[in-house]
Parts: sequence; structure tokens; C-alpha cells
Amino acid sequence: MRRAGGPVYGDTMSTRTFRVTVRGFFDGLTAEQHAELTAAAPEHDVLRASFTTEGNLSYELAARNSFTFRFLDSGEAEEDILEATARAELAAESWMTERGYGFKRLRSSAEDLSLAKQSKRQRQAAARTTA
Repeated sequence: MRRAGGPVYGDTMSTRTFRVTVRGFFDGLTAEQHAELTAAAPEHDVLRASFTTEGNLSYELAARNSFTFRFLDSGEAEEDILEATARAELAAESWMTERGYGFKRLRSSAEDLSLAKQSKRQRQAAARTTA
């Protein structure tokens, strides 16, 4: 999946990593489109989902009519998360539109990993590398 725009890279010391999740629902799929998505479902299984710069799509049509795109982006400042979210939404919309899949109710959430709470193991590993 090709993205509109792309990550903003700069000084590695100040680069923030963002995880953006775009969720939505398939809408008005034809029988042919449904069969196409069902055939490709193993490639888009939620167990294979990951955050990538190009975006990773997952869905389970047998269980529900929804989908999730996961994007990895970056920026220099905390405010860049808004642009990263807009790029992710545009990329998800473009992917669906280019393939002729109808969709509705897109919603996004984003996380700045530099602000995410670290687990005890992560803190211990970080302490070992700086000591």
C-alpha cells in the first residue's frame, strides 16, 4: 500500500514515533468484492497485524464487517501526530477507493510512543543500555 506523503525524518535524537490506527466498516460490497476479500483474508488476518510505514490492513469478514489499518509514522514534535493521523486516514481511504471497496464510519486513534508508559522490562533494558 502506498502512502500519501510519508514520515517526517530528521535528527534521530528528536524523532518521535507514532502508531496510527484507522478503523472503519466495509459498505455496499458486491458479492464479487466479498469473495475477493474472503480469498485474501489469510494475508490480512488480525494475528499478522503490525504497524508499518506503508500501512497494514486486517479484517475478519466472517466475524464482522469492519477493518483496521495500522500505520507507523514519525515527526519532530508532539503536534506532528495530527499530520501523521491525517496521512494515515488519507492512505486508508485511497487504498479502499482504488480497489472500489465502499467504506463508512472511519475513525482514527494515534499514539506517540515517546509518551507511552514503559513496562518494567523495558525500563530495566533501557537502564542496562545507558549504564
